[in-house]
Amino acid sequence: MDKRVPITDEQRKLSYAKYYDKPIVPVPEEKLAYLEQPIDASKALCIEDRNRLFEPGYLEEEIGYCQLEDGTTYVANLTKMPGVTTEMFDWWFAWHGLGELRYTLWDPEDHYSAVSTGQVQGRCANLSTKEKYYNTTHIIREDIGGGVADIFANFRDPKEMGFKAELIGTPVCGTIVTANCGVYSWPGGMAQVMCHFVRETDDGIELRTRFWTGWHILGGKPVKLIPDGASVPIEAAKGLLAHNMREFGNLADLLPRIYPEEKDNWA
Repeated sequence: MDKRVPITDEQRKLSYAKYYDKPIVPVPEEKLAYLEQPIDASKALCIEDRNRLFEPGYLEEEIGYCQLEDGTTYVANLTKMPGVTTEMFDWWFAWHGLGELRYTLWDPEDHYSAVSTGQVQGRCANLSTKEKYYNTTHIIREDIGGGVADIFANFRDPKEMGFKAELIGTPVCGTIVTANCGVYSWPGGMAQVMCHFVRETDDGIELRTRFWTGWHILGGKPVKLIPDGASVPIEAAKGLLAHNMREFGNLADLLPRIYPEEKDNWA
């Protein structure tokens, strides 16, 4: 059953509101199979090794979830996005926090709202698309697999997050969207590092997403933010992967449609 987030009559008048009614793209069966059981934790990409994403080819496990020995969790997903460009992807993260409905379009059944605390920055014409969202914090309400949650995402320059900035914008990496996040409805406002690593392909881009829950990157270095002996629930990692499959599969369909129409709409 289609259970879309309610929107207002005023939102219905917005130029992009038609995409609220767009059918949500179903997750392919072959991807849903990755939810059946966790991957071998020894094959996870440790947060300290995050720059391995710049290596050619693919890592051993590009899709999956698991709990690590230290109690933290890891989620990986690979999304093919034909017809999408690096510029479109960066634009989306600068644009969608400028009005609540914009975030809902991404996944109308799970995304309630996202508002950027740097809205003025997002509208500055003298900033590049990336700079419009660097150092902004999005206050988000969405269901990431365990019920509606209140979340923050503090987007940072990848260099500040310890990524090899000199390789971004080269054939090995088009862009990286990365943030320190917190999920207030999880114990202690659970810390999380999010990374969306983009590579260009012959027909668009591919998105290699990683979540390390229980961590933030501070001063360019990973810092574990759960106590020794504590653990992040494995069910939360599974739910997050399922949600990520859904939202980015839908975004892959939405971006080539909405970008040509709204790319200059910073109002």
